[in-house]
Amino acid sequence: MKDLTQGSITNHLLAMAVPIAAGMLFQTLYFLVDLYFVARLGDAALAGVGAAGNVMFIVLALTQVLGVGTVALISQAVGRKDQADASSTFNQSLLVAAGCAAVTLLLGYGFAADYMRALSADEQTAAAGMSYLRWFLPGLALQFALVVMSSALRGTGIVKPAMLVQVLTVVINIVLAPVLIAGWGTGHPLGVAGAALASTISVVAGVLLLGVYFQRMEKYVAFDASAWVPKPATLGRLLRVGLPAGGEFALMFVFMAVMYAIIRPFGSAAQAGFGVGIRVMQSVFLPAMALAFATAPIVGQNFGAGKFPRVRAAFIAAAAIGSLLMLVLSFVARWQAAALVHPFTTEPGAAAVAVQFLQVISWNFVASGIVFTCSGLFQGLGHTIPAVLSAASRLVSFVIPAFWFAAQPQFQLVDLWHISVASMTLQALLSLWLVRVEFRRRLGSPATASIVTAR
Repeated sequence: MKDLTQGSITNHLLAMAVPIAAGMLFQTLYFLVDLYFVARLGDAALAGVGAAGNVMFIVLALTQVLGVGTVALISQAVGRKDQADASSTFNQSLLVAAGCAAVTLLLGYGFAADYMRALSADEQTAAAGMSYLRWFLPGLALQFALVVMSSALRGTGIVKPAMLVQVLTVVINIVLAPVLIAGWGTGHPLGVAGAALASTISVVAGVLLLGVYFQRMEKYVAFDASAWVPKPATLGRLLRVGLPAGGEFALMFVFMAVMYAIIRPFGSAAQAGFGVGIRVMQSVFLPAMALAFATAPIVGQNFGAGKFPRVRAAFIAAAAIGSLLMLVLSFVARWQAAALVHPFTTEPGAAAVAVQFLQVISWNFVASGIVFTCSGLFQGLGHTIPAVLSAASRLVSFVIPAFWFAAQPQFQLVDLWHISVASMTLQALLSLWLVRVEFRRRLGSPATASIVTAR
């Protein structure tokens, strides 16, 4: 356990954000490695994997219910020096993770075909997506256990073990991808199914490695089979914090589904290009997301300890650092879009869509960083409803104009990208206002608090 209620806030942010970013970078390499080899299979395969990968937003929504709830409750328990509550929260989260994994497999295998047919531009794309999901669903189901263990460590201020596990699992994925997708060394290429299988095997390895770490090394929160009996009070607290955060990611799934539905008439090349652009954009977002992930436990521990000025200082430091990073990355994405896209598709149509997407969408990078930081603050405070309200506002400000413009005879894909930029800017402004409201409601007026600066 690491005490985040003492010492330099900025140093804590950077000390946690750097390994988190490294871990997330390697996690993203799952997708980029798959993308590299799948792109060689053609537009239909690329578009199918992209559409199938959107299912991950559903799983992310559910894992966020557990992950955010676990980080918030454990970090606040650490701030209060209440180890028993922290350990109880961890084990209750594991219990819910097992149930969510079972539901993911049942629903995934039950509705995968209908989902792919609804989003795909043609039968080839749908077939590729279904082949991918068939082997990717077990890995998605195991994400719940992986997220709970990583979140428990993050809540206690420990991030390096999870990062090292992510690095090792990506190495496994990188080794397996060319073997399973392209048939290197075996002569039996599995195509998109191989991409999914490589990722699933990697996730299995990650769960086993973190499980061994908890069994042998972790002392503050640990496996306790006697605590795997439902405790309504603890589960209720987890859900109160986690459900709104899950709703935030569920809205992201709806947002992405709307994008794919509107792009569908433009063909599989356009869907493939959008899929590449989204993956590259997600990689670019890693620094801001890492800062948000680091912000939550710092805020949680200090809020639990009653050190409210440090809560304010943590948010200000994270927002400032994140905005600067995203500003630099927005220039990189705008002027080097072709270089970023080139490794993942050589198809002219798909590449053109991906480049145009990145060049336009780069205008909302700073706004996205602000939204991530605000979300991290809300998670640390254990009150995530403002975050889901912020996400819902974007859905409204995007979906209605998007469908209206899509119905116009002169509609082009670039119009969709511009609508997305405008809606993200509005969401960032709303998020900042909600932060101000939350500060006044939970922390009191800044004029009555001692001034603490982030060093």
